[in-house]
Amino acid sequence: MLEFLRGRDVLVAGWGVSGRSLIEPLRDIGAHPVVTDGGAKALTEAAGLGLEVAPCVDLENADLSRFALVITSPGWRPDSPVLVSAVTEGIPVWGDVEFAWWVDQARIYGPARKWLVITGTNGKTTTTQMTHSILRAAGIASVACGNIGLPILDALRRNPGPQVLAVELSSFQLHWAPSVRPEAGVVLNVAEDHLDWHGGLDAYAAAKARALYGRVGVVGLDDAVAAALARKSKARRTVGFRIGVPADGELGVVDGKLLDRAFTKAAILAETGDISPPGPAGIADALAAAALTRAIDVAPQFVREGLIEHKVGPHRAAFVRELAEVTFIDDSKATNPHAARSSILAHPQVVWVAGGQLKGAHVEDLIEEVADRLVGAVLIGSDAPVIASALARHAPDVPVIEVWAGDDALMDEAVRMEKADAVMAQAVRAAAGMAGAGDTVLLAPAAASLDMFADYTHRGRSFADAVNALEDGDIGRRL
Repeated sequence: MLEFLRGRDVLVAGWGVSGRSLIEPLRDIGAHPVVTDGGAKALTEAAGLGLEVAPCVDLENADLSRFALVITSPGWRPDSPVLVSAVTEGIPVWGDVEFAWWVDQARIYGPARKWLVITGTNGKTTTTQMTHSILRAAGIASVACGNIGLPILDALRRNPGPQVLAVELSSFQLHWAPSVRPEAGVVLNVAEDHLDWHGGLDAYAAAKARALYGRVGVVGLDDAVAAALARKSKARRTVGFRIGVPADGELGVVDGKLLDRAFTKAAILAETGDISPPGPAGIADALAAAALTRAIDVAPQFVREGLIEHKVGPHRAAFVRELAEVTFIDDSKATNPHAARSSILAHPQVVWVAGGQLKGAHVEDLIEEVADRLVGAVLIGSDAPVIASALARHAPDVPVIEVWAGDDALMDEAVRMEKADAVMAQAVRAAAGMAGAGDTVLLAPAAASLDMFADYTHRGRSFADAVNALEDGDIGRRL
């Protein structure tokens, strides 16, 4: 399968986490990795490790025929000049996930593993963690990997190795991984996100649908786009899950209990009260994790044990503090409108802290749906004016404060980070001033963080730090 790479040069496009994970496996199969990246710092680091490097600009119009394969980092768009040149010259372009799949199928690091693939606009990480927790409860050697942080290749190289991989995959990763055939794969939901990368919702959904190419496909039936993918699924069998009474061939909820009617006649899997995070989004993720693990014959008792053991990770609807009967929740991971919707609908009265980079997504439908729950809104980030305009149209009675709506991308990074923390502190004080007893001050940005913060975790920490600095007198006091 990989013999064609022995003794040949392979271009590693992108020196990020996934790029670094490629080096040893390429050497193990006898290939010679060459690293390219658009950043001088990245190339210096790679060269310092004894690797051959080539700046992107030098390759854009160069003869690439020396390379047997190009392996791209997932964030590289198909229209990136180096990738276009490779395709034009007939050189195959794979993603790191595609390469990892073939490394596993070639049994380079032991017997081939079972892959359980998780994708969707929202809930991927929580579902992946739940799946891993269930597998652990069942005594199955497993690891959570992929977009969740640990590269798949690093997981494969572990000794002793896992039997099952709980693999979180983004739309970027799936775009570059056409050969992956998981034991089971789920599409949780599909909403507007990364449209600037894919060029539209149809292409984005098509990338997600590649999770449904294996033995069992699973789709979220409460999401119209994901449900429609069931008809296009290439899996040998496709099942669905819903937050409601399941039909035959589905998983769902009856009288506060998660019920499996897809892999048996009827089996109770868990109580909804056992699920973390609570609320519809958490229950949907639990049903998806249950479907994946039931697809490989994990017994219902272990599904229940795994879901009870699972606890939500940081910055995912995480409780920060209660002050003067106001609850503060950090859901910085809600980086698009679809995720923010689930987060807001979990609370009856919300002071919404939002803003950042919308990446082409629309907030009109979100605001129209949640308007009656909003006590107030505090907006930050480069697309704050867009959200403010939508609030004015669809929730005109909701008070809105724009703390900052600029874009300081050209600032020195350290100065920009310091300013971001100061802006967040001001936003939190403003939100606290809008809140009263029984309200929730909720960071659910509906947007990406990189216009201000290092990443969504930095944004979440900044929010939590600002919340923990509040005093009772800050509640109910407007700026």
